[in-house]
Amino acid sequence: MHLLPTTVVGSYPQPDWLANRKLLSKIVPRVRLTDLWRVAEEHLEQAQDDATVVAIRDMERAGIDIVTDGEIRRESYSNRLATALEGIDAENPAEIVSRSGSVTPVPRVVGRIRRTRAVELRDMQFLRANTDRLAKITLPGPFTMSQQAKNEFYRDEEEMVMDFAAAVNAEAKDLEAAGADLIQLDEPWLRNNPELARRWAVQAIDRALDGIGVPTVVHLCFGYAAVVPGEKPTGYSFLAELAGSRADQISIEAAQPHLDLGILADLAPKKVLVGVLDLSDPEIETAETVAARIRAALKFAPADRIVPAPDCGMKYIPRATAFGKLKALADGAAIVRAELA
Repeated sequence: MHLLPTTVVGSYPQPDWLANRKLLSKIVPRVRLTDLWRVAEEHLEQAQDDATVVAIRDMERAGIDIVTDGEIRRESYSNRLATALEGIDAENPAEIVSRSGSVTPVPRVVGRIRRTRAVELRDMQFLRANTDRLAKITLPGPFTMSQQAKNEFYRDEEEMVMDFAAAVNAEAKDLEAAGADLIQLDEPWLRNNPELARRWAVQAIDRALDGIGVPTVVHLCFGYAAVVPGEKPTGYSFLAELAGSRADQISIEAAQPHLDLGILADLAPKKVLVGVLDLSDPEIETAETVAARIRAALKFAPADRIVPAPDCGMKYIPRATAFGKLKALADGAAIVRAELA
């Protein structure tokens, strides 16, 4: 693989004929949202397969080196796995009230968390069968899943987090066996509760990645730009702690928040997926804009530690915009790669 390989974070826009994007536009569902799908149940898997091929081909045509399945089959990055675990009452969600007073339905934990069946295995098999490029698949991280659920069973919250981690680990091992070249854990909630994260998040991440032989990634972000509008922090409240984790790579949002890239030094010797596409901006970056953002990162880390990527998943932006931004990503990385040759 050449220097500065490009990748996506995970999701890609679902077609309007497959998903009700207007319904999706205001939420990131924690429980199942079956009303999202426009296709009848008996045809849904076939339709999702077709849309997944479209997503893969878009990434390939754009010139992306490490592709995903676009998470086309998912209503959100986390609910597909979280609601499939034993110990979750998926039929009777609980509710969590945020500081702002908004109410969110979440999985209700009523028993011990256990993975009893593969959830994303067919997704990975389908991805592997439909691309010859490096293939990455994503899973929700154990800390984030624990924060997005209502605990009505465990006396010890750490025990619940570690049971989520064991479930993620079992899933990850099946995905590796199915041909995943990289496995990513999405852990955006590390920044929401950094004090709690410092108590057991790294331990849970390490348990989730135990025994995985392919490169592993932990992704952090400040939330989808389309769902969490406004200014974003210029630094992470929980990040440097991951330098000591088992993960090989850390994925960070950098373009929209104008992140202080000096933090790259804190993450040595990890590789870092550096967000160089601002998904809050409807304008498609030029290749030179992307190249400039990559050069900024190279002031703080060598090229063999940098993986240019979007800030976050692209699920919520228009497909034409997503494709254009990915093309700029690939072209911008090629510019800098040529300069380093």
